[in-house]
Amino acid sequence: MMEEFDAYQEENEILRQAESLLAGPVEALGRVAYESQVKAYRKLLKSLQRLTRLSDRNEERVKLAHDQIQEQQAELEKAHQTLTEHADMLDLKVQERTKELVWERTRLEQLVQVGIGLSSERNEDHLLDLILVGAMEISGADWGMIYTRNENNQLLIKLIRVNSLNMFLGGKSGRPIVFPGLAMYLKDGQPNLDHIVSRVAHQRITINVDDVTAETDPQYATIRRFDKAVGYRSRSLLMVPLLPRGGEVVGVLQLMNARAPGPDEAYPFTRETQSFVEALSSQAAIAISNQQLIASQRRLMDAFVEVISAAVDAKSPYTGGHNSRVNVLAQMLGEAVNSQSEGPFAEFAFANEEEWREFRFSALLHDCGKVTTPEAVVDKATKLETIYNRIHEVRTRFEVLWRDAEIHYWQQRAAGEIPVETLDQELAATRQSLQDDFAFVAECNVGGEFMSEQRVNRLKEIAGKRWLRHFDDWLGISQEEALLRSDKEKPTLPVEDLLLSDRPEHVVPRGDPNPFGANPMQFKIEVPKVLYNRGELYNLCISRGTLTAEDRFKISDHVIQTYQMLSLLPFPKELRRVPEYAGSHHETLNGKGYPRQLTGEQIPIPARILAVADVFEALTACDRPYKKAKTLSEAMKIMSFMVKDGHIDADLVELMKKSGVCESYAKRYLLPEQLDSVA
Repeated sequence: MMEEFDAYQEENEILRQAESLLAGPVEALGRVAYESQVKAYRKLLKSLQRLTRLSDRNEERVKLAHDQIQEQQAELEKAHQTLTEHADMLDLKVQERTKELVWERTRLEQLVQVGIGLSSERNEDHLLDLILVGAMEISGADWGMIYTRNENNQLLIKLIRVNSLNMFLGGKSGRPIVFPGLAMYLKDGQPNLDHIVSRVAHQRITINVDDVTAETDPQYATIRRFDKAVGYRSRSLLMVPLLPRGGEVVGVLQLMNARAPGPDEAYPFTRETQSFVEALSSQAAIAISNQQLIASQRRLMDAFVEVISAAVDAKSPYTGGHNSRVNVLAQMLGEAVNSQSEGPFAEFAFANEEEWREFRFSALLHDCGKVTTPEAVVDKATKLETIYNRIHEVRTRFEVLWRDAEIHYWQQRAAGEIPVETLDQELAATRQSLQDDFAFVAECNVGGEFMSEQRVNRLKEIAGKRWLRHFDDWLGISQEEALLRSDKEKPTLPVEDLLLSDRPEHVVPRGDPNPFGANPMQFKIEVPKVLYNRGELYNLCISRGTLTAEDRFKISDHVIQTYQMLSLLPFPKELRRVPEYAGSHHETLNGKGYPRQLTGEQIPIPARILAVADVFEALTACDRPYKKAKTLSEAMKIMSFMVKDGHIDADLVELMKKSGVCESYAKRYLLPEQLDSVA
């Protein structure tokens, strides 16, 4: 192309020269000049011819280039159209895939959210509802159902949802499910494979059916019957076993009629959807299994507490039912406190079922330490009672003195030295004295009357009388009795014994003089030097009641044992205050209670409720051998005195009267003759 351009420029120059030559006349040029012009002209013609040829050739090239450009442009337009079509198709696919990804992301988020909810939900109905709703949202199912397996190997329908029918049965809806349970095993013990749900549970398989109406297997007959009953049309079916890892099937999840986010028509459950539902079912199975385990442990704990409470009640026929009655009364009073919106209890309430359960356990276990208290102390109805009432031994000694008096009488009669009338009078006086003395001792033994100094002196005077013993009292004794006499010499028989005695073997030393050790629980209760003192005179001289100081400590020790026993148990967080509540029911507001001498502000309200319930039950109980049951008015009067002395909570006692709790309890547990009006 450069060569042609140079030739073109050269020819243009020649043409300009020719034009200048031809502009003048030939005659003026001369012959030589003319020939020179002719040569130049010829040269010019050749150049023009050459130029013409080049022009023609360029024109062909231009035309060829133009044609090529046209072809390329056509190809480019075609390519552009193809690219546009591919771009539109790609854009459509991107939109569809984006929509799918958004849906997949939504389902993943739903799966995660459901998983989080499953890990924290404790209510069974709410848990099952969370599982079913989550599965239906993830799968787009219109109908969902959950079966759970019970202890009798039955698959029970616990929850049914049908969105298009606005049907919600079971669970937290409160509407009952009337469909019967499905037995997993036949009567001969073989697995029940005649029903699709049972087969899924036994074979641990997922069933995904595109159209159940096309299935002829009898296993699908139940679904068709359901459709007919409610006017529904089941199509696609997805049934997944609820199987925790390494465990037994706990139920079956059933979904029907998958629907896309937009359309209303049912379509099959995709494999991706099945994978999502199976993942959810795995989490759900673990959650259900964990909840069943927690529920089982909860039932075990409840039963264990009930057994301990019943065992304490059963330990003594005289206090049987005390724990259960205190629990009933405490719950009644607790409900009255909980209902107060104003007054001293306006700011207090049992916030949830767990706090009620904690309080109930405290009431049932408040006397659990009595399992360590000997029956002889708990049931000590008389002063001389140990395992049995020793008044019978004392009476036998009086019988011996009676016989000795008669023998002496007849010996004197035989000697004939004293008039018979005198002997008769002496015998009658001795007999009457013995009768009077024994009656007095027996009266003292009952403990119904205050032992004044005068009565104690008379008792000591009677105790100083002697009787002659001929039999060895070292024979037939236990090893413990022998140890208590190890530092005592065996007397030579016969020997005179006191009518009432305080012997060294009556005193049982305390094995551990410091039973609280470092006393980490801050018990502030005086510990007697000895464990028991069974001395006859010592016990008969008890000023009030039937218990010695050692007996009273042993009785009081049941609260210490309660506190220590319950503190050793690893209660879960929601029950951590059981030891505090149960172990404080003998504390008083004035700080003189036991075992820790807490003051009013240190005693929590639940413990105060237990204290009031314990006192009222003890006053009105009609099964105590050592006291007469009080009437309703008498019990409330005594409790009012205890309020004045700072023993129990005045507001609780007042609420007990105003709310009618005491009357309601009285009608349920008191005898008719105990029921009277309360001022």
